[in-house]
Amino acid sequence: MASPLKSLIYDDDRYQKSFKLFLERSSEHQCMRDFIHNSLPDILASVGNRKSQLNVIGVGSGEGIVDLEMLSQLCQKHPGVLVDNEVVEPSSQQLYKYKVMVAQKPDLEHITFTWNKMTASEFEEQWRQKNITKKADFIHMLQMLYYVKDPGATISFFQSLLDKNGKLLIILVSGESGWGKLWRTFRSQLCNKGINQCATTADIKSLLDARGVPYQSYELQAHVDITECFTEGDQTGELLLDFLTEVLDFSRTASPSSDREFCGC
Repeated sequence: MASPLKSLIYDDDRYQKSFKLFLERSSEHQCMRDFIHNSLPDILASVGNRKSQLNVIGVGSGEGIVDLEMLSQLCQKHPGVLVDNEVVEPSSQQLYKYKVMVAQKPDLEHITFTWNKMTASEFEEQWRQKNITKKADFIHMLQMLYYVKDPGATISFFQSLLDKNGKLLIILVSGESGWGKLWRTFRSQLCNKGINQCATTADIKSLLDARGVPYQSYELQAHVDITECFTEGDQTGELLLDFLTEVLDFSRTASPSSDREFCGC
């Protein structure tokens, strides 16, 4: 009998390895870069209201590659303005990589980095306990709402931190994507009950519509090569399959019938 499926998030080392592999096999970061360079600049131009300092919060920033590209666009739209950047990231490995990249990158002297090794929920708790009144001009939450218990409450909290003309950017898997179909079909088997692991843009749009919150929606086209997942015993394929299903050692813990069903999605 197969063991109960365990979420990949409980093994940070394997998660980081599988995530790195996913980025190598997908156009995830490239489609984000296209958005950052083509659409985001116009969005960022409207924040700040001519302030001398802009406050930014990155939630689930990872190793910071995408963060720094967004900060670059922000600074181009607001030349000479100081930037206070709060980084929220629970992974020690990712946060270390981010710090190393910042230390090696020139022309960041106008940006102050505050490192918060914690989850979004822990950051919210700390913010409330300290009764911080600082407002943010730009908050971004890229591919991280899967890892909170209540995405709606998390969005509400960070919305409450926005200053006038502030913007909150959320990037999440589309409800119409192959991933969205996978999660709709096998939600009860795959999804971690303690978090909202199967959240998609469809869920967030429904939530915002119900609250009457206005938003703009952008569709980013991305793909991932899953060929190696179909080669039995291929270690690379198994690692990638772990990330796609968010299940630790999926090929060894899922029942044979489930394995066939997942591969047929």
